[in-house]
Amino acid sequence: MFQREDILLVDGYNMIGAWPELAVLKNEKLEDARDQLLEMLSDYQSYAGLVVIVVFDAFRVPGAGAEYRHRKKMRVVYTRERETADECIERLVGEWTSVRRNIYVATSDQVEQHVAFGLGALRVSARELRLEVRQSRTEIQAAIRKDSQIKKNPLDGVLPENIQRRLERMRRGLGDS
Repeated sequence: MFQREDILLVDGYNMIGAWPELAVLKNEKLEDARDQLLEMLSDYQSYAGLVVIVVFDAFRVPGAGAEYRHRKKMRVVYTRERETADECIERLVGEWTSVRRNIYVATSDQVEQHVAFGLGALRVSARELRLEVRQSRTEIQAAIRKDSQIKKNPLDGVLPENIQRRLERMRRGLGDS
């Protein structure tokens, strides 16, 4: 779906409200839901090879907004005072639009999808992104299982057993006898 160095702008609270596992966490502790979303998207970003920017709405929180890196590469943005996540995403789409990359906006807010599309971005619904994240997690786990099943001794079954023993003795520094 995504190309290398494409940018995925994610409306953080929109995803938290739309993904069932995060909505449950949100009801208990919003911070845990945010952390879980960031962990999931960080893993996905590494797998998909794109830049993920997660925007959290701090509309009613006084201050200049904040931005930090999560796990070195993923950017997390808290909006400025009196700026909604939608407005911030629209501003970022304008800043990041170029011929060389695609900009995707992940939100289930249909009005925001239309505005982002009008600015040159492509839309991804919360449901679509959740499916992509879950699929990437399945593929990562399958690759890990496959790697762990690789024989530790690739010569096992290829060389005669007496030669394997002799090489093992040499490896352990026990001589060539």
